[in-house]
Parts: sequence; structure tokens; C-alpha cells
Amino acid sequence: DALIILSNVNGIYNGDPKLKGSKVIEEIKGSATNLASFISTGKSQFGRGGMVTKSTLAQKVAKLGITVHIANGTKDDVLTELLADKLIHTKFVPEKSKSGKKKWIAHSETTAKGIVQLNNGAKDVLTSGKATSLLPIGIIAIKSDFLKGDIIKIVDEAENLIGLGIAEYGSDKARERIGLKKQKALVHYDYLYLS
Repeated sequence: DALIILSNVNGIYNGDPKLKGSKVIEEIKGSATNLASFISTGKSQFGRGGMVTKSTLAQKVAKLGITVHIANGTKDDVLTELLADKLIHTKFVPEKSKSGKKKWIAHSETTAKGIVQLNNGAKDVLTSGKATSLLPIGIIAIKSDFLKGDIIKIVDEAENLIGLGIAEYGSDKARERIGLKKQKALVHYDYLYLS
């Protein structure tokens, strides 16, 4: 799988594309959060969003295990050259492939029923890159009601979105278990998507 985004420049540059010394960043791995400092905020005459929007989308899609290419769509034979690996462009290398279920969860934010708030310790554990489920000991608040099987938003102490997951039980049981050890996970790792 791959997503190809065509723009009016060759990709993401390490500076303003109009300046002589700027070069295309040909490969971006992981969630490179410092891209915004490189990206020009201008929009193409055809586009509705600039390169910041494109790179944000590309990073999100790469997190789902899909390769993303940003290339210059104004060039002749752009797709043929891209597929033959002869085109200078930016490629977002995907993280390990996510399951179909996690991909579905990743796009379910608008249908989320409940909000669960975590302490910073639980946030650190969940975002460490290890396969971890959301346990009640790290929960500090249940912000809204949900049922077993509902999609829930997981937020940190500052209410920033950490991820989404499918609830293993409802908000009533979750409230009873807040902060308790040796309890069943509220969200199992297999049904947890971290943003």
C-alpha cells in the first residue's frame, strides 16, 4: 500500500524551496515532529492546504503502516518515475504495519463515546513503544459515559489526545476501578491506537 500526494514542489525541503541551498528531504522515518520548522506555509494555486497539512497527513498515514510519497505533480511522467525510483521526492517510511482493526480505530475519533483521562505515568507507559494495555491504575478520571465495545478517547492530564481504544467494559465499572491495581484492562493493546 502507498499514498502518493502530488504538489507543486518536489517534496519537503530542509529550508525554503525558493532558496538556492535548500534540498529535498528524501526520506522521513517515524514521527519527525520538527518538520514544521522546514516547511513553507504557502499554498499552491490549486491546493486547499499547504505542505504543513500534507506532511501532517503523511505522518498520520505512515503511522498506520502505509508508505507515503510527496512529489511534484507538475512534472511529466511523475508517477512512472516515482514507481521506477528515479524521482527526487520525499518518502515517509511507514512504521510497522497496523492491524485492520487498529486502522479502523484510528479513524473513529468522531464516533468516540467516552473520554478517559490518564496520569502522566500511564501516558509514559502507553507511549513508550512497548505493547501495553490501558489499565485502571493509570486512570484519573472518566470524563463521559460509555458502554462495553464503544470507542473511547484517551487523553492526558492536560486533556491532549493520546489515542483511541475499544472499551472492554462500561464507564460504570471503569469508575469503580479508577486507580486500582490488578484489574482487567479497560482497553486491550490489540484494540488501542495511539495518535
